[in-house]
Amino acid sequence: MAARAELLACEADLAGLFNYTRQLSAALAAPLSDADATIQPHPDASPAKWHLAHTTWFFETFVLRDHVPGYRAFNKRFAFLFNSYYEAEGARHARDRRGMLSRPSLGEILAWRAAVDEAVVTALPNLPPAAHALVRLGINHEQQHQELLLTDILASFAANPLDPAVWAEPRPRPAPVPGPIRWLPGREGIAAIGHDGAGFAFDCEGPRHAVLLHPHALADRLVTNAEYCGFIADGGYRRPELWLADGWAWVKREAIAAPLYWRREGVRAQSSTSSTSADEKPENWLAFALDGLHPVHPAAPVTHVSHYEADAYARWAGARLPTEPEWEVAAQALDPLAGNQLDTAGPVRPRAAIRSDSAHQMFGDVWEWTSSAFLPFPGFRPVEGAVGEYNGKFMSGQAVLKGASCATPRGHSRASYRNFFYPHQRWQFTGVRLAKDL
Repeated sequence: MAARAELLACEADLAGLFNYTRQLSAALAAPLSDADATIQPHPDASPAKWHLAHTTWFFETFVLRDHVPGYRAFNKRFAFLFNSYYEAEGARHARDRRGMLSRPSLGEILAWRAAVDEAVVTALPNLPPAAHALVRLGINHEQQHQELLLTDILASFAANPLDPAVWAEPRPRPAPVPGPIRWLPGREGIAAIGHDGAGFAFDCEGPRHAVLLHPHALADRLVTNAEYCGFIADGGYRRPELWLADGWAWVKREAIAAPLYWRREGVRAQSSTSSTSADEKPENWLAFALDGLHPVHPAAPVTHVSHYEADAYARWAGARLPTEPEWEVAAQALDPLAGNQLDTAGPVRPRAAIRSDSAHQMFGDVWEWTSSAFLPFPGFRPVEGAVGEYNGKFMSGQAVLKGASCATPRGHSRASYRNFFYPHQRWQFTGVRLAKDL
């Protein structure tokens, strides 16, 4: 609660929110050695050191370089290393080779961060409104990278046979398994979605526009690990009729048989096709998390599942995934600051619905896959300049996720927020809420 109060106090103070955000990133990386912070577990992920550097490059480039006369870059060569995908900013180091950057060291990057932080705070009182808007964009950009930082650290540590914990703390007693889901009828007819213009939003969240909602209902909570084990036990990963064609091809090609980071005791492989239905109980599975290897908690929401898996589970359950408009309209009256979200450095993991203070678990714990493609809203226009490359150019082949996860910094998300990933990706905290037609 103290962290939440500190966040709310900072919201009206741009310098305070900037410092709060930058300090949280450093705290999340504090347990890491230089080696921990350098490795890259797979091409979709980035080293922790790179996240700390890239977010610093963003402020140095778009705020200090462009709006502070006479500013001199901390190191001109860093721009090539830590630009992500901004074509307008020129050539950059290959994404899949970020793990080869043993230099600069973690200490050098932290020194760069400190210098840029001091320069931004010093310059803020004299910056024009356009620069203030870029600082706020940079804060929200860094909050996105805080979540990526955690999920990428998890991926790195999960690849280590020693199963090291980033934060080793005792877990509370598991919550009881909830009863069957209840169906909550959704709104019908014409409704409006998209950002309403109050407060910060990314360009892809607008313009606000009308949508038509047909009779439907949403589940009152997320799908649990115990329920997902039922899908596995019923041969869910072996039944092509449950899968989209691309998903079935992915399952066969990658030998997928369980959520990412799940394995049976004594088995390192995260996917195994040798199991029998009798084995598919939560107590027979272990899952690796930021606090190490633990038995799967039956009541916790299933996480680290792809869009393909979420869709197949929904079909197996006789339901479907929500559409983006259905989910957003249902969440518009709810508090996006509620739920199990990131407040401080420490182990983060999804928790059972009974431990969530977010109505129907809509915010926090896991991002929720929808059946909607990440496409522009009617009238969408990206912002001008290099920062206009932030969202619009990725509107192809990706699915929308809604809500927030246990690794999402509190205050970052809202009903209109549009997270997006490719359908095979599952190293993020992604889960399932069911919907059905009425």
